[in-house]
Amino acid sequence: MPLSNLQKQLLGTFFEESAEGLDRLESGLLELGAESSEELINELFRVAHNMKGGAGSFGLTEVTELGHAMETVLDSVRQGSLAASPEVARLLLEGVDACRVMLSDAKAGKPLDASATQALRARLDEAAGAAQASSSEPAALPQKTGASRRRYEVRFAPKPDILATGNEPLRILREIAALGDAQIEPDCSALPPLAEIDPDVVYLSWRISLETEANEAQVREVFCWVEDDAEIEIRECTPEPETPPEAEMSGPTPEARSPEVSGGHGSIRVSVDKIDLLMNMVGELVITQSMLGELDADGPVDTKRLQRLRQGLSLLARNTRSIQESVMRLRSMPISVIFNRFPRLVHDLSAKLGKRVELAISGETTEIDKTVLEKIGDPLVHLVRNSLDHGLEPPDERAAAGKSETGTIRLEAYHQGGDVVVRVEDDGRGIDRDKVLRRAREVGLVRPEEEPSDDVVRNLIFAPGFSTAVAVTDISGRGVGMDVVREGVRSLGGDVSVASTHGRGTCVSLRLPLTLAIIDGQLVRIGRHLYVVPLLSIVESVEIDPRRVSPYENGARLYRLRDDFIPMVDPRSLLEAGGADEGNQKLMVVVEADNERLGLIVDELLAQQQVVVKSLEANYGRVEGLAGATVIGEGAVSLILDVVGISRLTRDRQGERAA
Repeated sequence: MPLSNLQKQLLGTFFEESAEGLDRLESGLLELGAESSEELINELFRVAHNMKGGAGSFGLTEVTELGHAMETVLDSVRQGSLAASPEVARLLLEGVDACRVMLSDAKAGKPLDASATQALRARLDEAAGAAQASSSEPAALPQKTGASRRRYEVRFAPKPDILATGNEPLRILREIAALGDAQIEPDCSALPPLAEIDPDVVYLSWRISLETEANEAQVREVFCWVEDDAEIEIRECTPEPETPPEAEMSGPTPEARSPEVSGGHGSIRVSVDKIDLLMNMVGELVITQSMLGELDADGPVDTKRLQRLRQGLSLLARNTRSIQESVMRLRSMPISVIFNRFPRLVHDLSAKLGKRVELAISGETTEIDKTVLEKIGDPLVHLVRNSLDHGLEPPDERAAAGKSETGTIRLEAYHQGGDVVVRVEDDGRGIDRDKVLRRAREVGLVRPEEEPSDDVVRNLIFAPGFSTAVAVTDISGRGVGMDVVREGVRSLGGDVSVASTHGRGTCVSLRLPLTLAIIDGQLVRIGRHLYVVPLLSIVESVEIDPRRVSPYENGARLYRLRDDFIPMVDPRSLLEAGGADEGNQKLMVVVEADNERLGLIVDELLAQQQVVVKSLEANYGRVEGLAGATVIGEGAVSLILDVVGISRLTRDRQGERAA
């Protein structure tokens, strides 16, 4: 039967919640050990149980079967019949990976193959079976006979529209029956005549008499997935029938879920506080609109009316800015969404490489725009893998160097100005300057007679195809990592810098914009055209003093600004835009890019304003030196300068002239 729109929406929610659940399961399994708390083990069991139940509700039998096998193993750990060993954790982590693959296939509409996980399910069943066989304690799941059995009376009355939520009452009844001896009696009193039955409506309810060794919490857990879509009463019958406990509604209060903002490219979970703030701002905007609407009526334009109009426009600008900031907060997500993948990566790779590694994470609550967040995952993976493979030494080498045998990788994120800085730092070998320089000369990146500075040598690692690895492995050595990092970050309007001390470690810093949608810009005129320079890139603006201009090699010019010499860049020639004669140029905007300063020669400084960035690549084509376009004033189009791109273009042109 085709899914309804509501069912499709609920299925999408299930996929998102399952992905979050698998992330929680993975992070918890990485902590699993002999000293693990009962709370952690119970949490892992609940996550596996909920995922299994949700998959069953949507007919994903293959996921349900694998989830059930994982749940059984976790239940053995919970009951103490199976030790929380690294081997068990690794086995369950394989299950997490397999569930991710199957859910990804199901989301893409691909058929699921149960045989693909048959061997894994068998290993999970073997682990759980061995645990029950060797345990002298009662099994976690109830047996058909036993002295400590309990009896429960259960009433399960689903809401008529429960099928539309993706839940299946028969699945719940099967799970209850699996707990022990169950007598299930349907209540058909609400069943209409056959001709009036709607196949999408549930008319039945059930009364269940259950004898089991399970405790009440385990019985209630069966209904946790449908507690909002049914009336559930569970009553334990004590040996003294004359004093039965009062019937009560099932389950604790469900955890409040944050509303979702859905779209064509996924969804963002946001708190109710952010929604409330946005609603308040919209309310203020409506009030302002009403005030300005009154001024639109016919009548004389006097001083008092103009004053009220100015006040209204000022209020409108303030409210618009507040709404913009609120919407930006809606699009923001904590960087922990990306950071959470690295404990597993470090765990697996360190074991493969035979290294002892401690991962330290800080600043994981730092928020950044969802679009930026989605694009920095791969660059960060490259950096962490490089730190593990190239940076950190094996234990014996670290001990010989007087270091702890356990290396440290630090992931850190924090706000700085209008940007977010993400740092990946390790305490390993650091960058070997001589080795990098020797390799750079071998591949022709540095001429034999050149003696570049330490900073230039460190930045050679970002050259396309550059690698100092002796052998190519499945982890590194192909020279396709660090250049990908720099290009990926630069495509976001950010930048990368590296600091390293040989023998002590390396730190790579990514500077990223908070958002790609709206920026603060300085409007300038260059020749006949108007351009926007991102305000965060501007250091200062100066009036050009011809006495401070000095010619440099290959036609370049330097400007002496206090104690520094700054390369002067003419955007009109660099971008082939044409315009005014150089003799009329009197202003220079000093910008910073790639840890160096440039002086952009402009004809006129205009207003500072916020601009909405429109992609050139999506609507026209990629243009080196331009970050996008925007609409200003009375509909005029202005191009936004890419300061990092201009810096790179300038170096390339200088290199071409030198050649």
